[in-house]
Order: sequence, then structure tokens, then C-alpha cells
Amino acid sequence: MRPTLVMIALGAFVTTLDNTIVAAGAPSIARDLALDLPTLQWVSIGYMLPFAGLLPVAGTLVDRWGQAATLRAGLLAFGAGAAIGGLATAAWLVISARVLQGAAAAFLVPALLSLLRTNLDERRRAVGATVWTACLAVALALGPTLGGVLSEYLGWGWIFFVNLPFVAAMLALLGKVAVARRDPAAGRPAVLSMLVATTGMVLLTAAVVELGDGAALLPAVLALAGTGFAIWFVSRERRTRDRLVPVELTGQRVFTGALTVQLLWGLGVSGVFFFTPLLHQESLGLGPVLAGSPLVVVAVAVVAATPLVPWAVPRFGPHRTVAAGLATVAAGLLAVAAVNHVPEVLPRIPGLLLIGAGSALTTPLTSYALEIVAERHAGTASGLLTASRELSSALGVALIGAVLTVVRTARLGEGDASALADGYTAGLLTAAGLELLGALLALRLLNPRARQSSSRGDKWGAPFLTSR
Repeated sequence: MRPTLVMIALGAFVTTLDNTIVAAGAPSIARDLALDLPTLQWVSIGYMLPFAGLLPVAGTLVDRWGQAATLRAGLLAFGAGAAIGGLATAAWLVISARVLQGAAAAFLVPALLSLLRTNLDERRRAVGATVWTACLAVALALGPTLGGVLSEYLGWGWIFFVNLPFVAAMLALLGKVAVARRDPAAGRPAVLSMLVATTGMVLLTAAVVELGDGAALLPAVLALAGTGFAIWFVSRERRTRDRLVPVELTGQRVFTGALTVQLLWGLGVSGVFFFTPLLHQESLGLGPVLAGSPLVVVAVAVVAATPLVPWAVPRFGPHRTVAAGLATVAAGLLAVAAVNHVPEVLPRIPGLLLIGAGSALTTPLTSYALEIVAERHAGTASGLLTASRELSSALGVALIGAVLTVVRTARLGEGDASALADGYTAGLLTAAGLELLGALLALRLLNPRARQSSSRGDKWGAPFLTSR
């Protein structure tokens, strides 16, 4: 049991840390490599999009290839990406390293979670799930500060190199924990559908990023091409026998509603999270350590508010709980926007606390959506929810970055620091609007009384909570 729990803990920590640590190191990367804002965005997006695109088929491939082969290949690829990123001297190398790490993480996560099923009994499975969630929270809390410390004192390359000891430890444990052999009888993965969907996501995200440059033709072409791939994907899903998304899930109102609301949450929060250290360094004049440290407040608030969720859901229902959480996030974003003209960190803390506490109240998006789907689709549903989270993060970085860049460019006459602050304020207001829209949709789409019937009955009060 112990090697399995250690493996799960290390995997949860490192795959989450690699996403959060880059936000604090991004300003240092931009300065050293002379990156503009649109290029800098791809340092983050490059990890999220392959993660989101590959995840829906990764679980099936883990079953076909076996735990040992999948984990070994995923860890070697993840480690190679870390080494390449740390040694990179050009933007394309950093972004390529991030793409490799994101693709590897898409296979590592379902392979690691499969250890809960194959290595632990029912009682110990709950312990394993708790360990996984706790390590996600720790990585979320430590990422910004650790990224700032490494960038300031050792150089930004170490935000990549820090992954290597974790990879080495997990490879050493591999022989003790990977017990499930390959299953040739496992279902066929919908590889073509996955490729079509991923291509569409990349093109549409690129279109949003390019909006920040002020040109109209290239974003329009990219958006048109991305829409074409999206139409192809929907058409193929309707005709093919090997669907990426089972028809039982697309016809489930609560599940599709959860995906939509989660997308809006990520669109609002993720972009702000990514650009906050940049604002703190460029506008407030803080070093990498202090610039990333305020984001720890968000993580602490998430951890502190999470125990309220099992109390709130049975009393108010998941729809009202999630809506209240999104409204609280919006209030936090507006609070930060209201004091953004003040060149100090302290006035921003109350808003950051609200963002974290509100985000904690959105966890029923995952738990409730998994509760109402048939058990045979639980793995696919979990993968789609995780993919939706990563996609929303990528689009959030792209959208808020585009808003920030457009406003910043229009206000450059006020000075670089002031123009960046104005762009950040516009991004905060845009994010708050998205959160409020998500709150309204949550009240309608997640309402247990309005949902379509499912094979598992109404369990909206069940305290089945998982990490988003």
C-alpha cells in the first residue's frame, strides 16, 4: 500500500506543480528570451492544450498498453520535457518542452489514478483519493512561491529542473506498483476524433491569442479553420461507432451543463492567475518571490473553504452552491479591479481571498456530474471533466491575455506600467462577467429538479466530492 500511496502523491504533486509554478516564472522567461505577451501565453497554453486533447482517449490506451509501459513512457517524456525546458534558449524550445510535458501528463494522470483501482481495496481507495486531493492542494499552494524563489535565486530554468527528482523517484517505484498488465481486449480509442477535436482547440485558441495583436485577418482565418474542425468533429461523432463522447453523456443535461459552467469558471480565473505575477513585477516593481506570493492566498482560501462544501450541498443543492461560489469569485475579481490602481499588494488580499473561497464552492461541478452518470461511463466522464478544466485554462489565458494586450496597446501613451495595469483591470472585469454568467447558468443547468432522468436516480445531496 505504501509504495502506491507515495507514487500517487508524487504524481499528483508534480503534474499540478508543473502547471502552477510556471505562472511565477513566466515574467523571468519573457525578459530573458525577449518574448512578447502572445508568445508568453503559449508557454502556459502549450501544456494545457495537449493535456486536454489527449486525456479523453488516454484512459483507454492505459488499459491497452498496461500500467508499467504507460507510466514509464509518460515519466520519461515528462522528464525529457523538463530537461529541454530548463536548458532552452529560445521560445520555440520552451513551448515545445511544455507541449511534451502536457502530452505526458495526459497519460500519467489516468495511469496513476488506475492504481487506486488495481492496488488498493475499497477502504484504502478512499485514503488514496484523499492523498491525491491533498497533494493537488499542496502543489497549488506552493507553486507560485516556489516558482518565484527558483526564478529569483537560481534562474527560471529551475522551474523545469525541479521536476526531475520527482520523475526519478517515481521511476524507481515503478516496479513495485505497476501491476496491471496490458489488456488487448480494451475498447478501441477514438484517435481520429481526438485529433480532430485537438486541432480545432488549438486553432480556436490561437485565434483568440492573435486577437491581442490587433490584426483581423489571421484571427479570422484561424477561427474559421477551428470552427471547421469543430463541425467535422460533431459530424463524425454522430456517425461513427467509436465515439469520443458517449451519446449517453451528450444527452445528459446536468453533465453538459457542468462542462459549460466549468469552462466559464476556467475562462475567468485561469487567465487572471497567469498574468498576476507579471503585473506584480512590471507594475508594482516586485521581485519574482513577492510577485507570486499573493497567489498563495488564493490556494489557502480554497483549502480553508472546502470543508464548507459538504455542509452546503445537502442544504442548498449543488446548483445554488456552485452559483454562490461563482458569484463570490466574481466579487473577488471586482474587488481586485477596484484597488488595482493602488501600487500595493495588501489591498488586493481581500479580493484574492474571495476568489479562492468561491472557487472551493465550485467543486460540486465535478462531484455532482459524476454522481448522475451511469457507472460504466464514470471513467470517460471524469476524463472529459478534467479535459474541460484544462481547455478552459488554456482559453482563459488566451482570452484574458488578448483583452490585456488590446487595452495595454491602446493606453501605451500613459507609460508601460500604467498601460499594463489598465489592461489587467480590463481582464479582471471580463473575468468577473464570465463568472457571473456561469453563476446564472449553474442555477438553471445544475438544478436537480430540472435535469433529465438518468439511470442512477437523484443523488444530488450525496457527499461525493472530488478535486477539480
